[in-house]
Amino acid sequence: MTKTDAGRFFEDFRIGEVLRHATPRTVTEGDRALYTALTGSRFALHSSDEFARALGLPRAPIDDLLVFHLVFGRTVADVSLNAVANLGYAACIFGVPVYPGDTLSAESEVIGLRETSSGKTGVVHVRSTGTNQRGETVLDYVRWVMVNKRDSAAPAPAPIAPELPEAAAPEDLVLPAGLDLAGYDPVLAGSDHFFDDYAVGERIDHLDGVTIEEAEHQMATRLYQNTARVHFNLHAAKDSRFGRRIVYGGHIISLARALSFNGLANAFRLAAINGGRHVAPSFAGDTIYAWSEVLGKFDLPGRTDLGALRLRTVAVKDRACADFPYRGPDGKPDPAVVLDLDYTVLVPRR
Repeated sequence: MTKTDAGRFFEDFRIGEVLRHATPRTVTEGDRALYTALTGSRFALHSSDEFARALGLPRAPIDDLLVFHLVFGRTVADVSLNAVANLGYAACIFGVPVYPGDTLSAESEVIGLRETSSGKTGVVHVRSTGTNQRGETVLDYVRWVMVNKRDSAAPAPAPIAPELPEAAAPEDLVLPAGLDLAGYDPVLAGSDHFFDDYAVGERIDHLDGVTIEEAEHQMATRLYQNTARVHFNLHAAKDSRFGRRIVYGGHIISLARALSFNGLANAFRLAAINGGRHVAPSFAGDTIYAWSEVLGKFDLPGRTDLGALRLRTVAVKDRACADFPYRGPDGKPDPAVVLDLDYTVLVPRR
């Protein structure tokens, strides 16, 4: 009997099945430093203990997307080890902040299954929940992934697709306990543009670009203990339709978020991911640019010191964003677009 695990294939999933994932992870200052080195993220709240204390927090929390990736990484071995592609995200709410020394665990429930028309793959929807050592939720989200079938002749289950909200409601957003923006310093944060200064429909070209290095994207993915073969195994990838390793889509999200600092530096907390999809794959050598559009502005119950912006951030490769590339004349995504992310951030008011 073999002692190794080849990972789950599409026909191994069952609706309602709960997967408790291995390898809890204690988050350290080293993780924070390496994440910063690999993404260039500059948001002050996650960079400075003193800045965080001025807002009523005990110290600088771990970057929200680092939390996302660490929880995501727990799930890969049971959900997407045999994935063709991670297709999208929805209904993602960031919970209590994570601080160095916290230990994260994760479990997932299978909530949707659908065989694709080729009969060789299927789409699996899971709701994954990350918790800390006290059992508090740090992240709850849905993702769907295309997974290979072990046997293309295996019978397909009845298709089930979950109903998902269009966006997180303001009352569902989680604010860190004790958060008080009376001490918010926009000079230290890097921008004097507050919630009041953004308008629905406004578009922001984040100007800067960053080239993906082969070693860096693999190191970032290893940091999260994401074991998906498509990111690491060149020997296997050379026979795929791309002939090379694919960059973990979450790395593109982190690069886009880091680039968005130029124009959205006061978007200090990522509160929700409403929806998102990896429009096209990215590879080492691609240069990523990003632009954002303000989709909505919301008051938060009981708060007059901050508001929520719903944003769309579009990441493109090897093309600057002065003309905000999104769709071509035929209505299809512009060939340069690699990410379309709809999310909600917290921004201080004046």
